[in-house]
Amino acid sequence: MLPESFLNSLNGLPGFDKESFVRVHELGEQVTSIRINPAKPIDNRQHTLLNNTTPIPWCEQGSYLAARPSFVTDPLWHAGAYYVQEASSMFVQYILSQVMPHPEGKIALDLCAAPGGKSTLIASHFKKGLVVANEIIKSRNAILTENITKWGSDHVVVTQNDPSHFKAVPHFFDLMLIDAPCSGSGLFRKEPTAINEWSEESVQHCSTRQTRIVEDSIDALKEGGFLIYATCSYSFDEDEKMMDFIAAMPGMQNINLDPPAHWNIIKTDSPSHHAKGFRFYPNKLKGEGFFVTVFQKQYVISRDYYDADFKWNGITKQDHAVLTAHFELPDNYILMSHQNTLLAIPAHFEQAIKGLLKNLYVKKLGVDIGVIKGKDLIPAHALAMSVWKHKPYDRINVGLETALQYLRRNDLVLEGNRGWQAVCYQNIPLGWAKLLPNRSNNYYPSPWRILKY
Repeated sequence: MLPESFLNSLNGLPGFDKESFVRVHELGEQVTSIRINPAKPIDNRQHTLLNNTTPIPWCEQGSYLAARPSFVTDPLWHAGAYYVQEASSMFVQYILSQVMPHPEGKIALDLCAAPGGKSTLIASHFKKGLVVANEIIKSRNAILTENITKWGSDHVVVTQNDPSHFKAVPHFFDLMLIDAPCSGSGLFRKEPTAINEWSEESVQHCSTRQTRIVEDSIDALKEGGFLIYATCSYSFDEDEKMMDFIAAMPGMQNINLDPPAHWNIIKTDSPSHHAKGFRFYPNKLKGEGFFVTVFQKQYVISRDYYDADFKWNGITKQDHAVLTAHFELPDNYILMSHQNTLLAIPAHFEQAIKGLLKNLYVKKLGVDIGVIKGKDLIPAHALAMSVWKHKPYDRINVGLETALQYLRRNDLVLEGNRGWQAVCYQNIPLGWAKLLPNRSNNYYPSPWRILKY
């Protein structure tokens, strides 16, 4: 049951209808939605996931499912062919299409990125840009890194930093998404146990924290850059109050978007600066509670610049010869040797990536190709998951049961040429195996294996 103190706190907010709001929470309908990875297209003739879906109007790649399947037993979920994401939060795709429809050469930051839903969404939009996905909490950063790797994008950098650390890269980002940690009331229908954790004190704590996060990181936004601020909270102090806080910051101007009225997204104004934002209510649309607003930085006060004097190790001629004997990099990528592995990064962003390595704690960048040992390339899992069309070694397509055995990291006997092979399900890679005369070594990452279902 929703606390009366919580309901009272929402009285008078735009779009709040207590009776229907309570009713939709009592019914407890579970809405399941996914977002397709456009770089790993699913063949619907082989896979039935998309045969009974409804489009999400504000996200081209988003779909509602008629029922929730067992995702853990679907190899294509593990392969990063789609992401299970709450529908309301996919509204970020609509915002990107409005404020930055052509992001080529641009740099985006998802500041509070775990588990990675919005980061992968931004990565799909910024196909020829650079995306930084940051998460300070180590355990959550590991989940973020896993999901980014599975998505396969070659232009994403994962960092693990406090928001204040981004002061070291002033005027760096063309777009910043701050999906701020919040009291979580927007997810009460989806996660009823969270109701017991809500309190007015928690809301105040979150609002103070959100203020700090924005204040500490805003210097990293370029002049002309866009800030998307979002929460999964209904509370005024975390939403409209934060709009006024951002609007009062030097140079920040609110952007008023105009989504179609039939989407039933509620427009809201902040009391002091009349900044515009959007509220999502589960009794008005098919999705959970969500809030989002957009600002643009009109001018900057400081002209500080970040330090990009970072020296990385190049690849030796011998290693380069071994690598090119196996495959050629896509055009406009450069190689670097970093932390005992070979990485490929977009050449256009070399200077920016040096700036990140110099000033921030980087956990993942580009595509991890693997390690050269003698005349052999020991391929990294990220190389199998990458969206590159041309990769080293052959491919083996396997059926559902064999794919699940592979994802459990069980022993396998695979038929094919000896040596390294990319294990694929419905032509989408799951990872590497090495075929030997009497067995097949399974190289699926042990921490990601299926333990039970």
